Amino acid sequence: MATLILVRHGRSTANTSGVLAGRTPGIALDERGAAQAAALPGRLADVPLAAAVTSPLQRCRETLRPLLDARPGLPLHVEDRISECDYGDWSGRKLAELNDEPLMEIVQAHASAAAFPGGESMRAMQNRAVEAVRDWNARIESEHGEDATYVMCSHGDIVKAIVADALGLHLDLFQRIHVDPCSVTAIRYTRLRPFLLRLGDTGDFAGFAPREHPGGSGAAEVGGGAGAP
Repeated sequence: MATLILVRHGRSTANTSGVLAGRTPGIALDERGAAQAAALPGRLADVPLAAAVTSPLQRCRETLRPLLDARPGLPLHVEDRISECDYGDWSGRKLAELNDEPLMEIVQAHASAAAFPGGESMRAMQNRAVEAVRDWNARIESEHGEDATYVMCSHGDIVKAIVADALGLHLDLFQRIHVDPCSVTAIRYTRLRPFLLRLGDTGDFAGFAPREHPGGSGAAEVGGGAGAP
């Protein structure tokens, strides 16, 4: 079956301002995010790509634009099922404020039971994203052969949820996975099992240095965070 290259969008203006953007329109890449996107074609230069698939949100489209410009003719498909989690009433709020919400503890430790007020549950988010990947795997293999590779640009929690499924991890454990902005994650799907080939690869080791995490030690950054400073 197909090999999936999962790209989290580049750093956005919401990431740097500490806002949980969700599906709020008009969230663009910041200066660093644009530079990350500009470097993506070089990072994937040796990878033959059959197609590109993107979340409909602006920051994902902007992340893939340099890659599409570098590869004229590479087809682009918009997939609503890999859009950002619908955080509902949490959308547009400061993460520092949300850390005091009782729901945040459930999001961190029991994600399968978390449902955002006015939005969707994290379980529903994972289900739609994984269903989209399986459908695209079948389509890419049918149209381009079982050795084909394609790229999909989405969001931090979506990428983590897809990786958790590929590893056979319960959704309650998905907060143990971390992917920085414009990181590359690769999953090779086979008839027996998926193989995780890369996870959150940016080529930047500065992110390994200790740093303070919002919400306290050990807390995952909902939405994915801004990456290393």
